[in-house]
Order: sequence, then structure tokens, then C-alpha cells
Amino acid sequence: MKLLRVIATVDPASGGPIEGLKRASAVMAEHGVEVEIATLDAPGSRDADIAALPWPVHPLGPGRFGGYQYSPRLRDWLDRRVRDYDAVIVHGNWQYHGLAAARACLRRRVPYFVFPHGMLDPWFNRAYPLKKLKKQLYWNWGEHFVLSHATDVLFTCEEERVLARESFRPYRVREKVAGYGTRAPAPESYSRTGENPAARWGGRPYLLYLGRIQEKKGIDLLVEAYAHGLAGDPAAPELVIAGPEQQPDYAAAIRARVPSGRIHWIGPVDGEAKWPLLHGAEALALVSHQENFGLVVAEALAVGTPVLLSDKVNIWREVADGKAGLVETDSLDGARALLDRWQALAPEDKAAMRTAAQTVFAEHFDIEKATLRLIDHLRVRIEARSQAQ
Repeated sequence: MKLLRVIATVDPASGGPIEGLKRASAVMAEHGVEVEIATLDAPGSRDADIAALPWPVHPLGPGRFGGYQYSPRLRDWLDRRVRDYDAVIVHGNWQYHGLAAARACLRRRVPYFVFPHGMLDPWFNRAYPLKKLKKQLYWNWGEHFVLSHATDVLFTCEEERVLARESFRPYRVREKVAGYGTRAPAPESYSRTGENPAARWGGRPYLLYLGRIQEKKGIDLLVEAYAHGLAGDPAAPELVIAGPEQQPDYAAAIRARVPSGRIHWIGPVDGEAKWPLLHGAEALALVSHQENFGLVVAEALAVGTPVLLSDKVNIWREVADGKAGLVETDSLDGARALLDRWQALAPEDKAAMRTAAQTVFAEHFDIEKATLRLIDHLRVRIEARSQAQ
């Protein structure tokens, strides 16, 4: 099978979609699937770091018209080349690459699939009502066309599939929950003898937030709940905030309002350095207002770290049902309840959650298992389409 994956950017700073694409593509390659990537990045873009990717990448930008990224180069390339592939997978919505891929595939009779990656979540409509009006216009003109003609729209979990139905009307798509996740790292990558990431704050236990510093992540709720709760308890863990400041003003406002004290802002943590940090934490805390999947949640579970989540992280049901963490609402009261409940747990209950974390990861979020299921599904759909033509 030869697949083309079409995505707006392969810049690692763009977050989850490209990271998921890379991990799934690695599994695909190991099982004999040829993968190539088409992107709206400009040729030679340093941010995208195209040369570092092990698959053929076709940079067909830069696009025009701001965030929409219209690209005649992408359109023409797809029209010429799309028949070289057995299928196309489009990653993300609301940008030109989806419409260009859909039109080329329909014209050349090539099946295509769409991964929304949470971009159909109704939270965005409530949070940004003016953008919703603009998106509704584009939905009627282009985005619903892309989705309704797709062979399947692929969702990372059941919660994402259900929420997507609430975003825009009309909504007529063929749905498939495809799964998502990551690979568990080798134990030696996070348990090296003598490596103690907590040494920077005196070796004390800690709770961890790891991700981009932006309003959607609810970091202000987590920090405020901690500052007015656990920070006053000498027996409580420290709070560590790790990640790049995607919204510097937001981060500065939190630091100005809440004294640092036992709260440690340590900046970005990349590559292999994140694994000891995740493994060493008592728990990962993520009280997002919207989180399609939360790749860092899967990473925490993979190394046996329990998670404290809001019920807006779409995989919260799997975590709660598997007893691998705690779940509350995405509010200040919810954040306080998460921290208070965690601190009240007996040591043996926390240890049981660590064991449950790896079980939940293996059952739900192992990228190899999810990708093999996706490969099987793609083959069935491609074969069925071929027989129907």
C-alpha cells in the first residue's frame, strides 16, 4: 500500500497532528506501507525541518491568504500525482490543503480519508463566536464538501466523534473511530540510574504540567488551585510547569497574579528529556478546556504516571474506567477537587494507579495497535472501492 498524507505543516511546534502522523507513519513503514507527505511548508523552511523526516516530503507552499494557505502549487501537484497513491489521508480542517486534496482525489477516483484532530470540537465555536460565523460560511462552501465526500472521517476516540456532530450543520459524514496514541519508550530512557529531574527543586516530589502554554490548556486554573491549596501544605508535592510559551502574555499574567513559591516554570522540555520528567512525576495534570486526545496523557500513562484530567480531555472516559487517574470539570473548583482528591489518596492507592496507567495505555493508546487497525481498515475500504468501480 502506498499512502500520501497531506498536512498543513510538518513544523514540530504545531503540536499534536504532526507528532501523531510521524509516530503512525513509522509503524506503517515497519509493516510495509510506503508513506509520503505533502505539506504547505515552503521549500527549505527551517522551522519545518523537512530534512529530518525519514519519508519523502513534498513542500508545496507557502500558501496565500493568511491562515487559509491557498496554494496553486499544491493544487497542481496533487492533480498530477494523486493517482500514484492507493489512498490519501488529510490531516486537519479549515485550510486549503483539505479542499485541494478532496478535489484531486474525486477527480482522479482515489479514496481519501480525513483526520480532523479535534478541529470539529464545538468548544471552539463557544470560545470564539466571531470565528464561528466565518467558519460557518466556509463550512457551507468548502469544508462540508471535503468531509461528506471522504471515504471515511477518522476520529481518534469515541468522544471526539460524538462532539463533532454538534459543531456545524449540515453534517453528513461516514464516521470511523480509528484510535491514536504513542509508543512506550524503553525503560532505560526514563529510569537511568542517578537521573533525578526533581534535583532542580531539591528532590521533592512534584505534579507536572507538560505542554504548550496557552489559554485552552487551563493552566491558570491549575496554578491558582495549587497556589491556594496544596502550596500551603508542606507534605504536598511541588508543581512543575514545562513547555513553550505559545501565548507569552497569558503566561506572564499567571506569574504576575500567582507567586511562584513552590511553582516551577522550567520552559520547553524536548525529545528524550521529557521521559524522565514524566516518569518521575507523582501525576500529570491537564485541566484543558478542550483537548481532542492529549498525546502527553498517553505518554504519561505509557511510563506508569497517573493523570489528573478535566472532562474536556476527550480520552477521560478510558482513564476513569481504567482507574488510571482522576477526572473533574474544567473549572477552578474542578482543578481544586483534582488536587485535593490526589493528595487525600493513600500511598497504596497511588501505587495502584501507576500500575493501572500502563494497563490503560496498552489497551487503548499503543500507537502500533491503533495503526495496525487503521492499516487493516484502509485496505478493506480501498479494496471495496476498487471492486465497485
